[in-house]
Formats: sequence, structure tokens, C-alpha cells
Amino acid sequence: MSVLSRLLVLVGLVSLFHAAYSAHEFLVLSTERHKNAALPLDIKLETIFSVLLACVGFVLGADQLKPILWSTWAGQIERDGEPSPFRALEERPGFVDIRAKREEFADWVRHDGTPKKAQSKS
Repeated sequence: MSVLSRLLVLVGLVSLFHAAYSAHEFLVLSTERHKNAALPLDIKLETIFSVLLACVGFVLGADQLKPILWSTWAGQIERDGEPSPFRALEERPGFVDIRAKREEFADWVRHDGTPKKAQSKS
């Protein structure tokens, strides 16, 4: 985030907290004197202005949006030279064929001898 965007967010949030505090103070004082008093216009405007100011700061400080299409995004990553975050998923081994592995093990046992058994204490 740039300095301008951080400053806008800070001013917007401080102003929003001030508007909330002003609304709270108004409601506390109005319940003592006048029941069902409407919130003053300046507090409403301060709230709206502070929210808009903070939103503008957040938008200005946001990173550039990524492309929506996968092919465009992947091409952009390759052009920039960045590693693909999904490389581990693309290069993972497929499903293991259990029957083929069992047959390989059985052939190994038949040709090379039996596997060592755990020695028992006697």
C-alpha cells in the first residue's frame, strides 16, 4: 500500500470511530432529555464520508487484479518467470496400482529369496 492509501484509510477509520462515538454520546444524552430523537445530519454525513474515504484508501492500496481465465493467468506467470503455485499438483504421481506392486513384490520374493523375518526372543 502506498503512503496516500494508508493515510486515507487511517483518516477514514479515525473519522468513522469519531462518528460512532458521537452517535453514542448523542443517544446517551437524547435518552435523558428527548425520547426517540433522530440522529443529527452531521453524524450521518460524517459516517458516510468516513466509510467512503476508507473504501477509496483500500481500493487505491489493493494489488493489481489477477486474470480470471486460467490460460491467461498461466501465460502471465510463465512470462514473468514466477514459479507456478500449482506445480506440485501438476507433477504429482498418479494412483498407485496396488495389484502390480503386489505382483512385483511376489516376483522379488520368488527370485531373490524370502524377506528377512523379525527375530523373536526365545
